[in-house]
Amino acid sequence: MYTPPQFKPDRAASLAFAEARGFGMVCAFDGSKPIASLLPFYLDHTDDGTARAMFHVARHNPLVALADGTSSWLLAVSGADTYVSPDWYASPDQVPTWLYQAVHLTGMVRKLSDDELAVQLDTLSAKFEDWLAPKPPWTSSKMTAGRLQAMKKAIVGLVMTVEDVEGSFKLNQHKSDADHAAIASALTQRHDEAARLIGTQMIALRLQLDYNPPMRVSIPADGRNAP
Repeated sequence: MYTPPQFKPDRAASLAFAEARGFGMVCAFDGSKPIASLLPFYLDHTDDGTARAMFHVARHNPLVALADGTSSWLLAVSGADTYVSPDWYASPDQVPTWLYQAVHLTGMVRKLSDDELAVQLDTLSAKFEDWLAPKPPWTSSKMTAGRLQAMKKAIVGLVMTVEDVEGSFKLNQHKSDADHAAIASALTQRHDEAARLIGTQMIALRLQLDYNPPMRVSIPADGRNAP
């Protein structure tokens, strides 16, 4: 990942972003071309603090054959993103750009045992069911044993041992206060959810500035897009 220093978050912030987002594109190389799938995941840590990304794919997904525990895979995690028009800057002679947040996790991937898969499925569903509170959470115990086992046989659990963590949080950090405030104000007045989220994240970086209209900032703690 190419990341100018001003946009580069530290490792802890990158991992926190990836865990909060919980959805990304995993990609491996089969010797002739890349193979990729979009999927949900969660992060956990081994006893020595090593981060691991836990996910699963359909048993017939070509990624399964590549999970040999020795080749390196990429898990790309993206958040909100939005276009920025030069007309919105306070300064002249600007160019169009795109603001976004993204994290890349890289590491070896192996298959999970049946017991590990059972834990992964319950942990993964619990993560996302928690987003729906106060709804009572769904659990696998609500399924009949036969149906649950049939579904488990249709998938393969995978785990990535995270070795490299790269992030890029491009939020116009390199711009002047006047331009920062102008862009953030323009984005928070947009109708699309992603633009408003990027705008509120920009405001959170420089709360001391004056924004038009004045904004009360509330950043979602779970990394999902919110109005």
